[in-house]
Amino acid sequence: MAQYDNYKTALFEQFARVGKALCSARRLELLDMLLQAERTVDELASETNMSIANTSQHLQVLKQARVLESERRGNHVVYRVTSDLVGDLLASIQRFAEHGLAEVEAITRRFHEGCEDMQPVDRGQLMALAKSGDAIVLDVRPRAEYEACHLPFAESLPLDELDERLASLPRDRQIVAYCRGPYCVLAVEAVERLREKGFDAVRLEDGVREWQEHGLPLECAATESTDGRR
Repeated sequence: MAQYDNYKTALFEQFARVGKALCSARRLELLDMLLQAERTVDELASETNMSIANTSQHLQVLKQARVLESERRGNHVVYRVTSDLVGDLLASIQRFAEHGLAEVEAITRRFHEGCEDMQPVDRGQLMALAKSGDAIVLDVRPRAEYEACHLPFAESLPLDELDERLASLPRDRQIVAYCRGPYCVLAVEAVERLREKGFDAVRLEDGVREWQEHGLPLECAATESTDGRR
């Protein structure tokens, strides 16, 4: 019996290592970004407005739990997720929070107050619009994320380049913007800016991970294109 108890305790201590690594809002944010594309410490620090030292410390915790791995390239250290299971793990946490915590719904509702007319287009509508040529699909994530993996019919237009490239966008077709998924605000901000300038714009709530989960095709750097698996 003691042998069984020791085995069980040792096993659950290892499971707890992952839980401890994930019990930080900042680390979950970094993980969400790294699921889009690998990044250097400097890039992650800049995009999250954290110091390089603080960012590095969070990344080390995730690496020790084998959630991330790193590689030195010249003067930079690049981090990436260890496997697709990391995305499944984060998605499970998000789904559990959605269903179990009323605060998630309340926070989301408050954020979208006044945006009732900004209902997201669904993936079925988007496929039809893209196939017919009636819509332009914009990936408003940072370019590195687009280059790593994107929807096959999407154009890259990072949010920080949107204003300077407005003149190149057609006004006779609907524009669909997407980013990292339902909790990403980049597409929301892009649609707001586009509408202010008179464009017919809507957002796609899905990101690459959600597209992948439904087995839909993607274009990824590693394989040129996929059948929905990275």
